[in-house]
Amino acid sequence: MLDFHLQPACRGDAPRLAAMAQQCVEHGLRPRWSTARILWHVRDADSVVLTARRADALAGFAVMRYADTAAHLNLLAVVPVHRRRGVARALLGWLEETARTAGAFDIGLELRAGNAAARACYLALGYRELDCIPGYYQGVEAAIRMTRDVRAGATPAAGAPPQPPADGYSSASRRKSNS
Repeated sequence: MLDFHLQPACRGDAPRLAAMAQQCVEHGLRPRWSTARILWHVRDADSVVLTARRADALAGFAVMRYADTAAHLNLLAVVPVHRRRGVARALLGWLEETARTAGAFDIGLELRAGNAAARACYLALGYRELDCIPGYYQGVEAAIRMTRDVRAGATPAAGAPPQPPADGYSSASRRKSNS
């Protein structure tokens, strides 16, 4: 990851990030991460849109929204040629540290159930599966809901039963990442 650097997205990045979301995450779905939606998160005081760059090229990005004691990873995309090079790990590490600094300790996310590589990545980074939500992505695909407690020293016990996320969002009001 030494040849990449992380920086917050600027307004001018939004069209490229929307295109990357459609190509890397939303393939086979109606696009929901439009330029306008990404711009909203760039401007929102409770969100961070973080980019990973190599020279001037975008290698990946992530969108995280923060609440009082929790955060929600709305989107993470890495360009295929840069996968398995630590880009996702670096983006998540930066966002998790920001969450800890802000006093948010539980991070939740959803990912497409068929995305085995992303699922393995999140599990390797200490996320644990909570449940599977059929039809979450536009009725086309199920989602796996995951969570991680990012407090220093907090690691889920092996074999511990899943606990509901303490992120301030009820199941009914949780914003769907890609719906």
